[in-house]
Amino acid sequence: MSAARVERIGPKATVMAGVKPNGVGGTDATTERAGARRRDLMVAAACGAFVALMVALAYASVPFYNWFCRATGLGGTTQVARSAPDRVMARALTVRFDANVTGGLPWKFEPERNSIELKIGEVVTVLFKVTNQSARDTVGEASYNVTPPTVGSYFNKINCFCFTAQHLKPGEQRDMAVVFFVDPALAADPEGDDLNTITLSYTMYPVRQSEEPLAANGRGAAAGRI
Repeated sequence: MSAARVERIGPKATVMAGVKPNGVGGTDATTERAGARRRDLMVAAACGAFVALMVALAYASVPFYNWFCRATGLGGTTQVARSAPDRVMARALTVRFDANVTGGLPWKFEPERNSIELKIGEVVTVLFKVTNQSARDTVGEASYNVTPPTVGSYFNKINCFCFTAQHLKPGEQRDMAVVFFVDPALAADPEGDDLNTITLSYTMYPVRQSEEPLAANGRGAAAGRI
């Protein structure tokens, strides 16, 4: 009789051991789904923050790069000067001028002289002539650099038409001046001992008129930012 009770109780005990209490399995699944959603939200938030950071850095890098180039002369970026140097040296250099126009801008752009000879520390003014060869109003801007690139930290501009939009009417001509000097500090740089020639190069590129805030008379100024 005792053995019969064992047979009845044994199977029941086996079945009960394989079943979880009511509600336990459902709670575990809900918790897992909630945890997965939290992980997905955290990953999405982290990706969004990373993208926003990259965009912010991209915008911030432009003025920082410009400042760095001006401070170091990197890539042939010239320097800005407000006045002439306090001395002019006997050593002379040749400065060549290069003028280019990109596609889409119907302009003729050229220096008044292809080259000049100047003394280190001497302030000179050179004119560039631009002509709108089309039958419509056009707007352009000039970018620049000097070569060799290492001389950029010694090439100082007092005035320049670069990076300022020039608005030309059909057939209009304009003379634009650049005023510059080569810093006497170049003479103390061993890398400049063999330097005889510097090339100042400008490239005109088109600017959409809708992007250019023009004055009431629709003309841009010839003098510009340095």
